[in-house]
Amino acid sequence: MLDRLRVYSPPSFVMKLFPEFVWECSNEKILFTFDDGPNPETTPIILKTLSDKKIKAVFFLVGQNIERYKSLVSETISEGHEIANHTYSHYDVWGLNRKKINFEIKKCSQLIEEVQGKPPRMFRPPHNRFNLWTAATSQKNNLKCVIWSLLTYDYKNDLNIVKFAGERYIAKNSVVVLHDSIKSKDIIVDSINFLADQIEHREFQIGKPSECLN
Repeated sequence: MLDRLRVYSPPSFVMKLFPEFVWECSNEKILFTFDDGPNPETTPIILKTLSDKKIKAVFFLVGQNIERYKSLVSETISEGHEIANHTYSHYDVWGLNRKKINFEIKKCSQLIEEVQGKPPRMFRPPHNRFNLWTAATSQKNNLKCVIWSLLTYDYKNDLNIVKFAGERYIAKNSVVVLHDSIKSKDIIVDSINFLADQIEHREFQIGKPSECLN
């Protein structure tokens, strides 16, 4: 019953209020995204699993983690994945003023540019919490705000919840969010494998970031 009470996709009225945001893939393919990394406990096993499955993903990185684990950022890029902005401190931007929001976004973009030689093109607010200031500030920093259309709740560390989400809510244009963090460490490999198998079983396709997020 609790699984049914969770919100697995953003409400349609919110999507209509922010039409400039990316909520779904544009080409009827499914995109894997990972929030909160890099993390030495999870990033390597995620990269290995994605490589085995031949999946390319978007990693929304936290600036403070970039500072700690730059080599993992470089490894993620070398594996052919795209890295994107998830703020510097992973604060809930809903309660921040414009100056602080701008710092959080700009600082993370600067750190990404230092590693890959160019700024990121995408941003995702922590906890999927945003407002008009968030939208305006991301645009000011030349970032496309990419949300998600399928929240797997992998951070609950319960594979059964992930399976419920995948079986009930995955669609042919889903932007799937998983987490590159210690919270999901025990189930992240199984979560990726299960979702990939579900997609194949339903004859959907997994897309690359360049395909899905035009």
